[in-house]
Parts: sequence; structure tokens; C-alpha cells
Amino acid sequence: MNSIRATTWNQLMDLLYEDAWMPSLRRFRPPFAFRGLPDESFVLDTSLMRMGQDCARIEGHLLRNFKKYALRDVVERDSLWYWLSVAQHHGLPTRLMDWTFSPYVALHFVSANTERYHSDGVIWCLDYKKVHSYLPAALSGLLEDEGADVFTIDMLSPIHSLREFDARSEHPFALFFEPPSIDDRIVNQYALFSVISNPTISMISWLEQRPDVYRKITVANDLKWEIRDKLDQANINERVLFPGLDGLSRWLRRQYVQPILPNRDSPE
Repeated sequence: MNSIRATTWNQLMDLLYEDAWMPSLRRFRPPFAFRGLPDESFVLDTSLMRMGQDCARIEGHLLRNFKKYALRDVVERDSLWYWLSVAQHHGLPTRLMDWTFSPYVALHFVSANTERYHSDGVIWCLDYKKVHSYLPAALSGLLEDEGADVFTIDMLSPIHSLREFDARSEHPFALFFEPPSIDDRIVNQYALFSVISNPTISMISWLEQRPDVYRKITVANDLKWEIRDKLDQANINERVLFPGLDGLSRWLRRQYVQPILPNRDSPE
């Protein structure tokens, strides 16, 4: 089953860590990329797609001008994939999408926005090994040569343009890569990015053709306060995930929001 609704903490943990045992590694390491959203109705569109139907035409212009005006600590010799990572990290609309290796970080983004506590949240879990089974041979060969499950920007650096990337296959494909450790935020959020070889194709439309690669966990709205309290006690919060004064301010603002508790005397 691709979609299930979690109504208790224990059920949620079981779903997030289902099939986590990896015999070859002798580790509990689920091969999933996680993306948490505070409202189940939110779609898996990139920030570039949200620019409108003209997104394919303006994609190159956005990145070209970002490179022209960017700070000097990103230099011309840096690869396309470094530039894309920096641009995404700083809010430029790109075809990249943010994910995390950590289910707890995903849960933070489900529960951080208290104004959305009336709505069910959602966690998308994508099996990146299965996603990469649909790669064109040349790219899957790169992973095999490295003995890796996800890409790095160095592995992708021979691809010098998005046009070249898109031309690798006549059929759209998706891949995951780890961004460079630009700052503590990327490190602390255990981040990785997805990218599809066509800027106009949404992740959900790609997934619908490949139901074996994903799981969708709906998080009941009346579970969010319990999730939030347990994450705070585990030190998964804005102070850690967004180091600096901005994260501190977000954390403090949320601490003084009056909780809207579910209609029960104690957690189930």
C-alpha cells in the first residue's frame, strides 16, 4: 500500500522505519529520502514549477543571472551542480527539491507550523535505490563504479548543462544527490536534493507511473502536538536545524504559541 494514515506516535515510527534492516550493512538504515509537509494538500512541485507555465524558458535565465550577481565565494569554475545547490539553498526557484535522510527532520517540517495544526500533514518516503533503478545506463554506471547509493556533485560534474542532463534519456528520470556542506543548515538537516530531467514534470506525476518507489504517510492533525513535543525534547528544532539568530527567533516564537490539544485526556 502506497498511502496510509498514522494516528499514533508508535504507528508513525513503525511506518517510518518499516523495512529498515539492511542485511548487507548490518544496519537499520532505511533507503528512503523523506520530505515532510505541514498540509497533506501541498503538492510535490518545485519552486521553479510554481513560477508558472513558462518555467522551462526562464530556468536558464534565473541561473545565469544568479551566477552573475552572486557573492564571490562561489567562483566561476564551480560546477553546474554546485551553483544549483547554492541557488536552491538561498531561495532561487530551481528544479531541485529538498529532501532529508532523517525521518525526524521530516517530522519537524510536518509540525513546525502551528497555524497548520488543523490540517493533516504528510511525509513522502522515496526509496532512492529504486528511483535510481530507472536511470539511464551511463548514470547508473557512475553509482556502481563508486559503490554509492546517491550522487555527489563531483560525480555529476561532467554534466555541464541542464540541457545536456535532460538529453541523457528520451524518458524523464529522477535522481538524488547530496549537496555540498555549504553551511551548518545543510549538515544539520541531513539534506539531499532530487532533480528530474525535465523542469515541467512534477515529482508526483513521475511517481504515479512508478508506484513501487514511494510511500506516502499521512499524519493525523491531532497527532502533531505530540510529535512537536517529542521532537523538542529530542533537540530536533529550529535552533538546531536553522543555526543562528533566525532559527532561534523561530524557535522562541513557537514556544509561546498556545497549544491546541486534541480531545483526549492523555496520549494514546
